Amino acid sequence: MRMKRAHRRLTAVVASGLLGVAVVSCGPGHQGAADGGGPRQGSGGAGSASRTEAAYPGLADVPEKVEPDGSTVLLGDPGARMTVRLYEDPRCPVCKEFETSGGGPVLTEWVLRHKAKVEYTMASFLDPRLGGDGSKKAVNALRAALERGKFAEYHAVLYQNQPAEEVDGFTDARLLQLAGKVKGLRSPSFDAAVRSMKYRGFVDSAESAYAAAGHGGGHAGPGTPTAVVNGYQIPVESNGLLFDPGVFGKFLTLADGPSA
Repeated sequence: MRMKRAHRRLTAVVASGLLGVAVVSCGPGHQGAADGGGPRQGSGGAGSASRTEAAYPGLADVPEKVEPDGSTVLLGDPGARMTVRLYEDPRCPVCKEFETSGGGPVLTEWVLRHKAKVEYTMASFLDPRLGGDGSKKAVNALRAALERGKFAEYHAVLYQNQPAEEVDGFTDARLLQLAGKVKGLRSPSFDAAVRSMKYRGFVDSAESAYAAAGHGGGHAGPGTPTAVVNGYQIPVESNGLLFDPGVFGKFLTLADGPSA
């Protein structure tokens, strides 16, 4: 009942148009970040910590693991009250916008302060659409990085250095080169996992999970990035709030409020 009340409240806030956001995503009908909804200056952020633990010093210290479903990467304190599920594709330029200049840095602060945990579903649907296999290779490399406790750091590096969407730039050589930016990630076992697509099963499972999350239980996927906050999926027509740090921070605060 408490969760239903929270969802109704968040729905009312989003539906009111108060956030003033536009639709931006990679997915059916995707036209790229030029559709609008790019980052804008704003206030807001993680707010005061609600847990007693000291903040993690940095991404390198945040717990990360593969969930039992075999397709989800869990990042953050498992006991954090807020859960944010993110659907992303490594080649999606709008995901890069979210992660580097939108709400992503705000969410990272929540994770570092034990206020939120993130469930990542890393899709690869852009490969068949655009040609190549860069998304699959990147997801495989991210899974290999998790084996060394470096998923979060490598995830950040990949989006910071994302090639143009139409360029199949996440080659083995490029992925290994970028891995060199993460201290302690490169090793013979990591390099071999990248080159051999060792975690192809994980890649396929993650893509299947993404497809199954499509609207109405369909198999087209919800588009990327999509965020589900404490079970409330931000509607596609309002996902522009993901790209304004201030608005996204306020949304998280509402979702984490006393009545949430």
